[in-house]
Amino acid sequence: MAPRQLAVLLLTLALAGCATPDGSPSPGTQSGSAAPSGVAPGRPYDAATVLQAMRESRRPGGVPEALQIQQVAAAAAAELWTFDGSPWATMAIGGACGPATCSLEVAGTPAGGAGTDLYSFSVDPDAGTVAVESVDLHGYPAALDAALDAAVQAVAADRVRGLAYSGARWLPPPEAGRFLVAYRSGGEEGAPGVDLLVDLDSGAVEAVSTPD
Repeated sequence: MAPRQLAVLLLTLALAGCATPDGSPSPGTQSGSAAPSGVAPGRPYDAATVLQAMRESRRPGGVPEALQIQQVAAAAAAELWTFDGSPWATMAIGGACGPATCSLEVAGTPAGGAGTDLYSFSVDPDAGTVAVESVDLHGYPAALDAALDAAVQAVAADRVRGLAYSGARWLPPPEAGRFLVAYRSGGEEGAPGVDLLVDLDSGAVEAVSTPD
């Protein structure tokens, strides 16, 4: 079975088996370019939902009141992409403020996901500006791990010989449908290995880096 066909099959099974996640989508949910099998990333959260999550945060220290404003919530919501455009099953928000700037972290895990999506922001509460500091997205269907490994083995087995599949990150628009896949010696995080960029729609695989 070709990588693309395997991806379609596994993603269909994964989505069919997922429970409907809790959360309130924005009435104007926005979608990006199509991911494998026609699933499209989207931004399911609006300012009101993010603001409520800030106020109800159970993270240690919660979210500073300086960040609990409409402008900050709206700016953060505009950056929160999920793999299939649905709200996460669980969502957690935390933050902290220093003398000049604040930090805000939003984490979400979908039902049946391979891991957690994590967005880190730098916030200037006086100006109401929010900047993305880092994005680490593992909230794709866990069943896609097999398809990603199969895609690599089909066209780049020589690049990962002697290494073990250790996970992947999905890329938001404009890179929807592409994944950064990690292979490591022993499969351990931080171990020597190689990172590959995989496009499940085309089956293309290219080396990105070789971690020390």
